[in-house]
Amino acid sequence: MASDKGPSTGDPTLRRRIEPWEFEVFFDPRELRKEACLLYEIQWGTSHKIWRNSSKNTTKHVELNFIEKFTSERHFCSSVSCSIIWFLSWSPCWECSKAIREFLSQRPTVTLVIFVSRLFQHMDQQNRQGLRDLINSGVTIQIMRASEYDHCWRNFVNYPPGKEAHWPRYPPLWMKLYALELHCIILNLPPCVMISRRCQKQLTLFTLILKKCHYQMIPAHILLATGLIQVPVTWR
Repeated sequence: MASDKGPSTGDPTLRRRIEPWEFEVFFDPRELRKEACLLYEIQWGTSHKIWRNSSKNTTKHVELNFIEKFTSERHFCSSVSCSIIWFLSWSPCWECSKAIREFLSQRPTVTLVIFVSRLFQHMDQQNRQGLRDLINSGVTIQIMRASEYDHCWRNFVNYPPGKEAHWPRYPPLWMKLYALELHCIILNLPPCVMISRRCQKQLTLFTLILKKCHYQMIPAHILLATGLIQVPVTWR
């Protein structure tokens, strides 16, 4: 049952929470907002305490801001493991991907999981290679699903009283299309999702373009999950 209160005033993360409107404009997968937002969780060793905070673009991308903040504020102990989870409104560009790999290579006890709302300039081959390099280096990258949106709303957003369970419900199709394109990137396949914007009506248009290689390489259940296509069955 949803609480009739917002986040507790005794919640130590309250001053670090973002406003509901910020969460909606940054993390709506249908929007192509230029600025990026990062919500993150850090957990050290076997401690159950989770440190949560948020970051936005400044003159640098949010990923670089996090790395600079992390390395400057904390005395890193190489013998203690550190688990970091990012919730990013945009996936990292190739330059940030390179910086993340360098950051992790110097800290082998740090693990990083990245959930993204959208794929940043996913047609750019350098960005695609950057994400593959991150994954090959051990970073987990996934598209945000309903469960991640719900988690972020409850733990990072200063939601109104009685609205704990009322996080924005975005159409699952957008998440599935981004997930499909992420599989194309991982498998080093050509893009299959084209994204365009009609400025007059501020509409984001997704176009699905599948080639023979997509049908051959992408698992059928991932293709079928979009609900837009039927995979032919070959009888033997």
